[in-house]
Amino acid sequence: MKTRNQIEEQYKWDLSVFGVTDENFFEKCEKAKKFMEKIYALEGKLNSDEDLIKLFKLENQLEEILEPICIYVHFKQCEDLSLSKYDEMEDYLDKMTVEYDQKTLFINKKLKKLSLGRINELLNDKRFKAWTLRLEDLKEEKKHQLPDAVDKFLAGADFFHSNSGIMRKLSDVDMTFNDVEDSNGKKHEFNESILTSFLESDDRVLRKNALTTLHGTYGKFINTFSANYIASVKERCFFAKAYKYKSAISRSMQNEKVDEGVYKNLVKNVREALPILFDYFEFKREKLGLKEFWNYDTYASINYKNKKKYTYDEAIELIKKAVAPLGEEYVSLVQRAKDERWIDVYPNKNKRTGAFESAIYGYHPFVLTNFDNGLENVFTLAHELGHAMHSYFSDKTQDREKSQYTIFVAEVASTTNEMLLLNYLLSQTKSKAEKEELYNKLFDSVKATIFRQTMFAEFEEKVHAIHEEGKALSKDKLCDIYYNLNKDYFGNKVKLLGEVKYEWARIPHFFTAFYVYKYAIGLICALNFADRLTKGEKGAREKYINNFLCAGCSKKPVEILKEAGCDLEDEKTYLNTFKFLKDKLDEWKKL
Repeated sequence: MKTRNQIEEQYKWDLSVFGVTDENFFEKCEKAKKFMEKIYALEGKLNSDEDLIKLFKLENQLEEILEPICIYVHFKQCEDLSLSKYDEMEDYLDKMTVEYDQKTLFINKKLKKLSLGRINELLNDKRFKAWTLRLEDLKEEKKHQLPDAVDKFLAGADFFHSNSGIMRKLSDVDMTFNDVEDSNGKKHEFNESILTSFLESDDRVLRKNALTTLHGTYGKFINTFSANYIASVKERCFFAKAYKYKSAISRSMQNEKVDEGVYKNLVKNVREALPILFDYFEFKREKLGLKEFWNYDTYASINYKNKKKYTYDEAIELIKKAVAPLGEEYVSLVQRAKDERWIDVYPNKNKRTGAFESAIYGYHPFVLTNFDNGLENVFTLAHELGHAMHSYFSDKTQDREKSQYTIFVAEVASTTNEMLLLNYLLSQTKSKAEKEELYNKLFDSVKATIFRQTMFAEFEEKVHAIHEEGKALSKDKLCDIYYNLNKDYFGNKVKLLGEVKYEWARIPHFFTAFYVYKYAIGLICALNFADRLTKGEKGAREKYINNFLCAGCSKKPVEILKEAGCDLEDEKTYLNTFKFLKDKLDEWKKL
């Protein structure tokens, strides 16, 4: 694998827009520290509307100074996780922010003493229009208020949130994988960046060995992974209880202004729709000509030998054509992302695996991928660019406070891009083999996103519930829960490798508790949006861009989706989605 300095500059993201470098990092930090003193000076003075307005403006200005520094360090860490200097920079920033949090406890203390009547007065005052979201959140926070001494203690407990970083260091840097053999006995270098290409291979032995090696390697470290994850679960349950929430999942959902019933409704409907998934597995077994169907076979690509490869330039052009139903401005932004180097494209030694998008207010968004020329990577690129466009339009339309869309809707724009790409490819190809590949892609996405992510969510829910009920957690219990859920979600006709019980240990999203079910919600909405956009339904583009992409967090997320055309409180939304999928599977069978 290439080192970072062997990657051409045009394929690396351009971080110069932040104005932060290794050389001026500490100078920038000192500037931020000095600015913090302006906020410290307000202690004991927040007694008037003018003082509050001054505070809120200073906080916004501090974010403008501090956010580029933080995101620069984060991105540099992702480029090469083995470089300790960026870990040291991150630690320095952590200490800065902890000190700031401790010295500004007077702010929350003062704000929490405001009566509901006083907060409502401020909400009705036009001078506070830019901070209405904060004031609305303050009303909710008053229900979970803690004594000042407890608040001060918890503000300094930054070490509580280190489990995700520990998991990443172990899995991405310290842990290595053995080579895997194919059916001819040839050994292949193996890592998680090239996992997909092995699992999609038409070589069944390679598929099996890849999945066995992947999960088996995590199994060798399962004591460490388990101890780390259990500590993370305990942390979340502790903070939920400390802040007077009934459970960790309740805290997560209330923080996003989503009713817990939305999650329960998803699980109920997905469980009821499992026969569609089982039907897909059986059909795929027949297509592959297999007598027995194992979990590693579910990843196999149909017509693997006909599979196309795409250069990065070709991928960008393909995505531009696919998203054309969203209009010229949207298409031009995809081109800008390439030309202005918003994207870090290729894998390199010690680079963070996977892909993500990240953005801060006032700057264009950035994307990290590990592009390897396969069709799956084209979809990944489209996915992350969907996130990027969501960030771009929200930042462009909303003020700072209301620009950041909630995690609940975070996966909608990304998966809508994917479904637009799928629809475009299906409409363009005349080849039966390629159509089958795309139908397979659709149902693999449905398997991975609607069904699999809901299974992940059930795992999280069950594990947290065990701790909250006062029962003990252990590595064996975690593995048993995960294995039994796999049995439910794969059905009795799919055989499971024993090593699948260790798979939970490689899921980084478990450290962002109760996030994964939103992927399922995202695809359900995306199937809805993409279908109407592809058909050119009147008003669909305007609703999607104006009522969704531009909305940020200006309204509750379920309300935003409803106004854009996807009502998650209506049972028909789920029923229609699964009917659509059943019809698509029938179309595939008729080919």
